[in-house]
Amino acid sequence: MALPAVVVLMVLLVWGVLVAAAQLRCIDAAGLAARAAARGEHDPVGRALAVAPAGAAVDVVESGDTVRVLVEAQCPGLGGLASGMSMKVSAVAVAANEAALGRE
Repeated sequence: MALPAVVVLMVLLVWGVLVAAAQLRCIDAAGLAARAAARGEHDPVGRALAVAPAGAAVDVVESGDTVRVLVEAQCPGLGGLASGMSMKVSAVAVAANEAALGRE
């Protein structure tokens, strides 16, 4: 009787670890892209996508003195018991635009 409950608990724990890992990858990707864009590198989105979870969307917005990067990804369920448990994770990073700072 307790075995199905243990299986469900284990599935939920694995899913939680996968979501947490995807969140950390989004945080890393946003920070990396924000720093790259602030330095004026030519492809900050490509750098973020190399680190972000599969299927992530990256948005880079330069406005005045700052660069803002948003990374969003959808974490799918595990199939079977957890197939309907998809979750969106995202991260935002902001960096000072070095080119704008040099003009002052």
